[in-house]
Amino acid sequence: MPSRITTELILGGQKSGKSRRAELLARDWLASAPDHRAVLIATGQPWDDEMRERIARHQSDRAVRVPGLATLEVPGDVAAALADASNPHTLVVVDCLTLWLTHWTMPLGIETMNSEQKTALVQDWQSQCAMFLVAIGQAPGPVVLVGNEIGLGVIPMGREVRAFVDALGLLNQQVAAVCPRVTLMAAGLPLTLKEPTP
Repeated sequence: MPSRITTELILGGQKSGKSRRAELLARDWLASAPDHRAVLIATGQPWDDEMRERIARHQSDRAVRVPGLATLEVPGDVAAALADASNPHTLVVVDCLTLWLTHWTMPLGIETMNSEQKTALVQDWQSQCAMFLVAIGQAPGPVVLVGNEIGLGVIPMGREVRAFVDALGLLNQQVAAVCPRVTLMAAGLPLTLKEPTP
């Protein structure tokens, strides 16, 4: 773990250890001072039985590993939730950026939307993303952001999937630009991509 906890973007593939790293940072933050608090902003939504089981499993595992970590379920307006939760004594974990992007760019029912509705959705996402980047930069306490790196495989076949991979890559770049520390996880091991300047 870093010697000083600061705002950090943690990227990685599925089961790379990225959420575990975020939890360990929250645990260390809570242990470092009696007035410290930690809040998880969870962006996942239980849209099917498997996802409901996955969320329940994550909740029970987190309760054991980091019992002091409070949870807010916020699939949409993460910018406002981050601004509300952040203070100098609170570490905020956002897990994960990929599911948050999914909420905005591929919501349930998108296949029945007309072109005007889809255009409005894109504009809403761009506004939300801009507010989110500002909220990260203005947060008075540390923020730990978890996201997937999915652009390392083959180019997807479908236009919508290619657009999503592009959008996530752009989001990761934008968030990395405002975070002092960026870490890539692979096989449970951290690779530092960016460190705070002294």
